[in-house]
Amino acid sequence: MNHSMRTRDIIKLATQALWANRLRSALTLFGVIIGVMSVITIISAVEGLMGSIEKSLSVFGPSTFIVTKFGIITSRDDFLNALKRKNLTLDDMRAIDLGCQDCLDVAARDYRFKTIKRKNESLQQVPIAGATANLVGILDFEVAEGRYFTESEYDHKNKVAFVGPAVVEELFEADEDPRGRFIKLEGDKFKIIGVAKKRGSTLGNNQDLFVMIPLSTQTKLFGPPRQNLDLIVKASSVELVAEAQDQTRAILRARRGVPYNEEDDFSILTAESIMDFVNRITRMLRAALIGISSIALVVGGIVVMNIMMVSVTERTREIGIRKSIGAQRRNILQQFMYEALILCLGGGVLGTAVGIGLAIFLGGKISLDVSPSLFAIFAGVGISTSVGLFFGIYPAMRAARMDPVTALRYE
Repeated sequence: MNHSMRTRDIIKLATQALWANRLRSALTLFGVIIGVMSVITIISAVEGLMGSIEKSLSVFGPSTFIVTKFGIITSRDDFLNALKRKNLTLDDMRAIDLGCQDCLDVAARDYRFKTIKRKNESLQQVPIAGATANLVGILDFEVAEGRYFTESEYDHKNKVAFVGPAVVEELFEADEDPRGRFIKLEGDKFKIIGVAKKRGSTLGNNQDLFVMIPLSTQTKLFGPPRQNLDLIVKASSVELVAEAQDQTRAILRARRGVPYNEEDDFSILTAESIMDFVNRITRMLRAALIGISSIALVVGGIVVMNIMMVSVTERTREIGIRKSIGAQRRNILQQFMYEALILCLGGGVLGTAVGIGLAIFLGGKISLDVSPSLFAIFAGVGISTSVGLFFGIYPAMRAARMDPVTALRYE
């Protein structure tokens, strides 16, 4: 109990000493806040980015994979090599559907970018996805209103459209039901039959701004797919995904005449493989950005150490008096360590709060959902505490080792 009282007294003395030098303490606190804030902003923003990408990929279930001509492009050479590959076709889709034993279903999708109009309003460069009728059963598309187009509408090349909620928001009045209304694509009228559930944005890319029409209709009106026909394959079960991919690969290699000793001239992607790639990129980016922002923390730590050294020098006589009336070395050490910790811990809490707030604000500007995580909070407080311990220990030890007689003579 006595030891507890002594600790409380030491903390009280440390707080009083900091309050007596308010300007100096505030400047030190500000340096720590800036350092912690920059680190936490980056951690929160990267976590928000990863969560946003993961959310956008959630439309692909664990048993779904994509066959694409291009795949993940990381360099100009990759792009040029992929450009030389043969285009995927609807015949490839049918071959997989017939030949893959462990594939439950196969769909196709082709993206174009067109201007859509309604009355006097228009939207430019809107993604128009021409798709097969079974796509909605493979991807986890959620319908908010109406329905998706049917096999019959696909076969008859009907001009029907399943649209994203952003299209409705831009082209229709707030209380207007878009179902049964018409929009124009390149002069052709399409009847809206359904609206997708809102999904939000990823890195400024509005996932709710799209029009989905039958691929048969798109091909009839705008010509066959040029390069970006993707095949979306759903395996019979999660356990059979690898087998389904192997069978799909074998079918396509045979159809496209790929020699046994050469790599695939197509790519197979899963949500997991895309996230792994994004993780590798963001891991390096995160390390680099945190390394750069940590310089501010180191500077803040050096400021803490310098100010503590000045404080020790100014209070030399006080230290001598305290030692002469019985204060032990550890009491002096604890007081100065507590002063450094109070400053850094306070700066850490404030810096973490400001950093998370800044990340949320900046995330809102680019439609990125950023929410504080326990990791970010513990990182901010832990980093600032470590800075206080590391940079506060030398001044505290110097104060504790002072000879009381020499200290009393100090003027």
